Amino acid sequence: MSRRPYILPPRPRNNIGFGVLNFLLASRWKQQGVLKNEEVEEPMNFPAKTVSACIVVMSALLAAQPASAQSANMSYFVTSNGPGKGADLGGIEGADKHCQALATAAGAGGKTWHAYLSTQAADGKPAVNARDRIGKGPWQNAKGVVVAKDVADLHSSSNNLSKQTSLSEKGDVINGRGDTPNRHDVLTGSQPDGTAFGPEADRTCKNWTSSTQGSAMLGHADRVGLRDDDASKSWNSSHPSRGQDGGCSQNDLKSTGGDGLLYCFAAN
Repeated sequence: MSRRPYILPPRPRNNIGFGVLNFLLASRWKQQGVLKNEEVEEPMNFPAKTVSACIVVMSALLAAQPASAQSANMSYFVTSNGPGKGADLGGIEGADKHCQALATAAGAGGKTWHAYLSTQAADGKPAVNARDRIGKGPWQNAKGVVVAKDVADLHSSSNNLSKQTSLSEKGDVINGRGDTPNRHDVLTGSQPDGTAFGPEADRTCKNWTSSTQGSAMLGHADRVGLRDDDASKSWNSSHPSRGQDGGCSQNDLKSTGGDGLLYCFAAN
């Protein structure tokens, strides 16, 4: 038995866009093989200018659909915001939960997300290296751009990390040096090769549990600093935090160009 034609609804007097949308949807279904040519009847005649305007709007909406697929394939981002308690992240576990929550909200919660953070040896517990907890790569941002092929590439001069590629989970550029406010400082607690610091000096704000006294090593998401040297251009080990509250508060982090942001990587 033959299928009934897909008849586009008649154009309501004051709803031209509805008819055009149906036509666009039918055209897409026809391209995808859902409908055959003979199963689609053409819409009624619409004023040319109105049709053109509606097609532009509706096509943009339909074209935007693949963005969710890109987000699902995302495996690296800079957090759009921090937990809000300075460097007190609730430990490294709390930081991981923050990454997971933001990724889930962006449509990429099917992966296991870890914050790029090191911890220092303390209370009988060994140090943890950030480079050892983020998976093997490759990693790509919310726009589908690969930022590093593997752990070695990530910590080399050939990685693809920059202000334009270190995007938030929403696909937005993070404010950097020259922007207001500057938010380029990212918490890492790590040395340039992604390993932890020794126990001699605090570089993790007491292993991410302090919002007062301490200091945390920061990286520059935009790879730009006050000087033209390696430290200023380092994405993961530029300078330690400091400030009037002791070095680890939200205000301290903001005072040097940060906001308590994190790097998040899909570990699987």
